[in-house]
Amino acid sequence: MANDVETKKIINNMNLNVHAVHFTADEKLVDLVKSKSEKLNHFYDKITSVDVYLKLDNNSEHIKDKTVEIKVNALHDQIFTKETSKTFEESLSGAIDSTIAKLKKKKESIRG
Repeated sequence: MANDVETKKIINNMNLNVHAVHFTADEKLVDLVKSKSEKLNHFYDKITSVDVYLKLDNNSEHIKDKTVEIKVNALHDQIFTKETSKTFEESLSGAIDSTIAKLKKKKESIRG
């Protein structure tokens, strides 16, 4: 996977890895991923790392859907979310919202 681009950052003791799969992500897109991903730590403080995968999916000859996959690694647990739409921004927003909902549910189940 020579075309993959990975960006790493540490936010509040949480490692953030952004992977652009088979393309080079624009700096503004990477910054958007970082800023939105920072929110995750507010909903569940046991997160150790977050991997965000940005992918272009070919569904037909001319349309490329944008897929965002988020893998959250927490102590003894892992949460995975995938969203696809026509823009990375829309996919990212949907994936972040779904991940936050899953993190809230996980936190509530721990509280009992």
